[in-house]
Parts: sequence; C-alpha cells; structure tokens
Amino acid sequence: MGIATINPATGETLQTFEPLTDAQIEEKLDRAVRAFNAYRRTPFARRADGLRSAADILERDAEKLGKIMTLEMGKPIKSAIAEVNKCALVCRYYADNGAEFLADEPISTDARFSYVSYQPLGAVLAVMPWNFPLWQVFRFAAPALMAGNVGLLKHASNVPQCALTIEEIFTEAGFPHGVFQTLLIGSDKVADIIADDRVKAATLTGSEAAGMSLASAAGKNIKKTVLELGGSDPFVVMPSANLDAAVETAVTARMLNNGQSCIAAKRFILVGAIADEFQTRLVEKFQQLKVGDPIQEDTDVGPLATPGILENLDQQVRACIEKGATVLCGGKPLDDRPGNFYPPTILTDLSPGSPAYQEEFFGPVALLFRVPDIEAAIELANSTSFGLGASAWTTVEEEQEKFVAELEAGAVFINGMVKSDPRLPFGGIKRSGYGRELGRHGIHEFVNAKTVWIG
Repeated sequence: MGIATINPATGETLQTFEPLTDAQIEEKLDRAVRAFNAYRRTPFARRADGLRSAADILERDAEKLGKIMTLEMGKPIKSAIAEVNKCALVCRYYADNGAEFLADEPISTDARFSYVSYQPLGAVLAVMPWNFPLWQVFRFAAPALMAGNVGLLKHASNVPQCALTIEEIFTEAGFPHGVFQTLLIGSDKVADIIADDRVKAATLTGSEAAGMSLASAAGKNIKKTVLELGGSDPFVVMPSANLDAAVETAVTARMLNNGQSCIAAKRFILVGAIADEFQTRLVEKFQQLKVGDPIQEDTDVGPLATPGILENLDQQVRACIEKGATVLCGGKPLDDRPGNFYPPTILTDLSPGSPAYQEEFFGPVALLFRVPDIEAAIELANSTSFGLGASAWTTVEEEQEKFVAELEAGAVFINGMVKSDPRLPFGGIKRSGYGRELGRHGIHEFVNAKTVWIG
C-alpha cells in the first residue's frame, strides 16, 4: 500500500510514495549505528552549529514549508508558518542551552571526586503525528541530536512530504549522513524496529491506542519510552475572571489547528453567575469564524485532516445529542463543499453518560459545563482519564493556588492558554502519557545519567 498526500480540503491525491522495503529499513538502521558511533564524539559546539543552521533554513523557507503542511493536513496557512518559526526557536534554544544542561554534574560523596555524566543512548525511534507535523518532530529532534543521539522518524502516513522534508533540513544544516533519517513505513513495521538491538529507545506522540502498542513493544524489549498522548483539557472560568480575556483565549484555545490539538481546551467549566455571559459571548465568537480553504490567509478554520477524523467527531457529537445535549451552534458536517469540513460547534446540557465526559473530541467542538463552585469545578476537571494540560481563569490568589495544587495535569496555566514552550517541560499524567519533552527535563530523557566515582 502506498503512502499518500491527500489534500483534506479537496480530497485530491497530490502525491504517492512507496513504503521502504525490509532491505531498505535494514540499510537505514545500519547507517544509524555507524552515524552514532562517530556523532556521539562530536563536541557540543559542533552540534549547536548544526541546530542553528537548521533554524536558519526553517526561517528562510517558512512559507514554503508552511504550504506543505497546509496541503497535507489542512492547517490554516498562518498557523503553519508560525509552526515553522517555532521549530526554529526550539533549535536555537537547545543550541544555546544544551551544553549547560548536559554538563557533568559534581556531587559530594566519600569519593575523591564524583559526578553524573550525561551520555547519549544511540538511535531513538520517534513515532510522530500529523497534527503538528514539523513541531512535534523538532521538539524531539533538537534535544535528542544536541545530546548526541541519532534520530529515526516514523511519521504519520498522511504527511510524507513533511517527513521527507525534515530529513532534508537536517542534511542541509550539515548533520552527518545518517544522524537523522525518515522511515516511510506503515505502523505494522514499528514493533520490529523497536525490537531491533540497534534501536535504543522510542518516543511517541499520538493516540492512546498507538501509545499502548508502542509501550508494549518497548516493554517487551526493556527500552525507554516517552509518550505524549491525548487530552481533554479543562478550561475553568471563575466569577472573578477577566471575561474579555477568557472568551478571546477560549476561541483560540479550542480552534487551534482546526481543533486538532492534544492540548486544546476542550471542556469549558463555567462557575456560577459568569456562565450565561461567557456562553453568549463564546457563541457569538464561534459564529464569526470563517471556515474555508486553509491556504487563504483569512481562513480561521480549515478541514479536519482525514475523512475518518470527521466521521468520528460527528459520531461523538450525535451521541451527545441523543443523550440530551443542546447544540448552540454548528453540530454537523458541512456537506455544501468537498473536503473534511466541520463547523465551529458548541454543546451544552451534557449528560454524564455521554462521550463529552470521557472522550477526547479532536475537532472544533467546545463542550460547556456549569458548576456551582470551585470544588465542583476541580472535581469535574479531574474526572477524566486524561491529564495533559489545564487552564483556570481567576484573579483570586487563593483560588489560583488551589487550582495549581489540585488540578491533575502535566501543566496548569492560570489566566492563559495551555501551550508548549521550549523553556518548560511538556507532557502529561494518567492516560495522557509519561515522560517530558522540552526544557532541561526533555533533554535528559534520552541520555544515560552515568554515575562516576573516583577514589
């Protein structure tokens, strides 16, 4: 079966690629080992130069790279270009800070001298999703390559041009042949690659099912993994909140990437008297959004990435309606045009037995809940199996402290939108995964923290 670029705005197949044969996979794994044996000995300064060169290329080609993303998975072009520039940012961050993060760490013991040395593991397999097809890869690759590892990318099968382009960027940036390689393969090849002794660790961003599959394969072979999985992030609005800022941010937080983001705000938990006004304003904002061709700069919401995602979202919305939910706007696919278009949608009056309480809605659908107080808000926020991010809006310091202490999530943002930042660790708890990317913590995930004791 081929790997294809299919424009989600039109359904048109733009380009097809043949998956690698077993012999080609074998050749790439051998090349990775040879590359690592030399690359691991390169000085930090040389690795940093490579990352800075990659950042220069990303910034130079931002519009071209953004268009590839938009044509492959439907991201609005402005967001796509911003994503490219964010990739440059993470490259520069680790170029500037990686040597410090990986420096030997002296520790006083009974030895004459003892310390922790951070040393690379080898080839790391990255199984990456389509929704942020450059950012997800670069936030893994920048720290991994700075640490002296080599990367093997198994990207989502609907973004092959992005996958191949990323390898080209690292090659043009001057990284040695084999330090970063794209594997155009299906998911059926992943378990065998993880089992191969030449692959030392793996990371995955994606669905719960994909995470369980990869973690199971890695566990059988006792290999380190980092997983960043789904989320059903709460967005809690208290009576003291700055309503203008909360509503404006709520629209961005739900519509980011056409609603297809793990850390998008999905459940809006409205406390007390503020609920009516917040709901009215949110409906007005949603109805003003322009749905259309993502290559046009004035488009706010483009298509969902695949027909399957559209179908699944529609099923979830219909299941909520059948259990009594009220549709405030949107509520069904747009059938007046080709492509995978779903309108900005708001549901309220949600029943506990509906998908809104436990499932992730991967599309432009906001779920509105009303609760009487902060205790009920936190209980509802924590009631899902996910724990990726959470946003809470309040100007009361005691409430802020309570949210920080009690919300079950890998990140809590007070009066702001949940986002990833190269300077801060990123990841989740519960069924949203484990391990961290980005920041100092991220670069330490795929290294051997080696204890050194000298008597």
